[in-house]
Amino acid sequence: MIENFEEKMSAPDFWDDNEKAQAVIAEMNAVKGSVDQYAKLQQDYDDALMMAELADEEGDEELAAEIGNSVAAIVSKLEAFELQLLLNQPYDKMNAILELHPGAGGTESQDWGSMLLRMYTRWAEKHGFKVEVLDYLPGDEAGIKSVTLSIKGHNAYGYLKAEKGVHRLVRISPFDSSGRRHTSFVSCDVVPEIDDTVEIDIRTEDLKIDTYRASGAGGQHINTTDSAVRITHIPTGVVVTCQNERSQIKNRERAMTMLRSKLYERKIEEQRKELDEIRGDQSDIAWGSQIRSYVFHPYSMVKDHRTNVETGNTGAVMDGDLDAFIDGYLRSQIKVDND
Repeated sequence: MIENFEEKMSAPDFWDDNEKAQAVIAEMNAVKGSVDQYAKLQQDYDDALMMAELADEEGDEELAAEIGNSVAAIVSKLEAFELQLLLNQPYDKMNAILELHPGAGGTESQDWGSMLLRMYTRWAEKHGFKVEVLDYLPGDEAGIKSVTLSIKGHNAYGYLKAEKGVHRLVRISPFDSSGRRHTSFVSCDVVPEIDDTVEIDIRTEDLKIDTYRASGAGGQHINTTDSAVRITHIPTGVVVTCQNERSQIKNRERAMTMLRSKLYERKIEEQRKELDEIRGDQSDIAWGSQIRSYVFHPYSMVKDHRTNVETGNTGAVMDGDLDAFIDGYLRSQIKVDND
């Protein structure tokens, strides 16, 4: 497989399209990374086996305990590697576009939105993904009204599709002088970032394009011209906005990519629903429904309602430690697909 990538890269016209060339290189590096991971796992296994034989021959209990720790580490790495290989849907390997939209509740929900923005940014950074803010609308007093992120890296969508749904927070509100407990909701939408190799029919006459003055978090990226772009796809009502780029042309290009991605995901979802109707299946988790609760008071717990995976370490979760939840959900989906 690596040879196929190398053959593509040696073609005379490889660098004619820089963006596509970079995508091929990134995919090849991901494949090489998987091969290297496998080789390292094999080496770790061989080393542990040799140490076990040595500990058995010499009756070394201290070495035997050390081997136990090594085996536990190997099993953990093997499970993560296995999950990587199971992300084999056509769009799993793609970059992700992630949107956060606070629900009713004003400042409280908007603050919860900014907490989730930090959480996903931390998660992405820990996994070596590149995060880019495509659109940011600050809250009136604190937090955000909405934010759109581009999260770039191999399998970014494959992992983050597990986060799609409504996230619920229960806590003592820092904005309530009476110290009452509040419940807030933020919806998280995730779609694959579709490139122009995927055919999506978008007619010019179906688009309503508006421009406006860009403004970013904390006054960043404020522009004196109408460079920000909002595109509405009239037949579906899908709306996308982009204000990250400095020029209107660039923002329009990025917004069109986002629109194509959303329409593609919408098409896939419609196909899923049609299959469910044919099969007579009833999905346990409805589109956009509550998937996870984060409780800060009267006790500390984060629980995923789809898999029952939970932890009491809320601080770690808010710092981006989401792997147990993502792993649990993706493995549950693999079992469903296999049944």
